[in-house]
Amino acid sequence: MDRLALLLVIIGALNWGLIGLFQFDLVAAIFGGQGAWLSRIVYSLVGLAGIWSITLLFRERNEV
Repeated sequence: MDRLALLLVIIGALNWGLIGLFQFDLVAAIFGGQGAWLSRIVYSLVGLAGIWSITLLFRERNEV
């Protein structure tokens, strides 16, 4: 679950980088606009992954 959350957070960060630098929303371009249901699902999953990733800040890290 942690790796999936990390992957989605990375996708979201790259998308925000593209929006900030080039005013280009890759998720919207791929899935049919910001209002398209598939884009909204991706945005929601990225948001949930961000919330999940908050827990990573407070976990004990086990060195192997």
